[in-house]
Amino acid sequence: MSGETKGAGFADALLAELQFDEKGLIPAIAQQQDSGEVLMLAWMSAESIRETLSSGYVCYWSRSRGSLWRKGETSGHVQKLIELRYDCDDDAILLLIDQTGPACHTNRRSCFHKTVREGRVEILCAPEETVRSPEDRAGD
Repeated sequence: MSGETKGAGFADALLAELQFDEKGLIPAIAQQQDSGEVLMLAWMSAESIRETLSSGYVCYWSRSRGSLWRKGETSGHVQKLIELRYDCDDDAILLLIDQTGPACHTNRRSCFHKTVREGRVEILCAPEETVRSPEDRAGD
């Protein structure tokens, strides 16, 4: 697929390279493109990848709901796709994004808000003030 540009067969060529698990899913890490902050880990299906590429906004597969999950569809906390990368084994995706609002269903900027320091767990940031709708929570 090297050098191929976005066009009619682009998504098909990309999807043929990716290694999905037995459930047809692949892990996807969302990273803020300008700061490098890792915001969340979610799952994508072939259908959600197609929608992400065509819309320019990230769409995941919700394992808990068994359906597409258009990030920010109800809350407005969308993820604009800047770049999609995948690893050397073709079995993990890195999404460079511009995040609007918090990424985590706990209303924090990042899902990775807990750290282990000196033998104890610390919380790195408090929830933001905006109200999240239950429909926008991953639950995965």
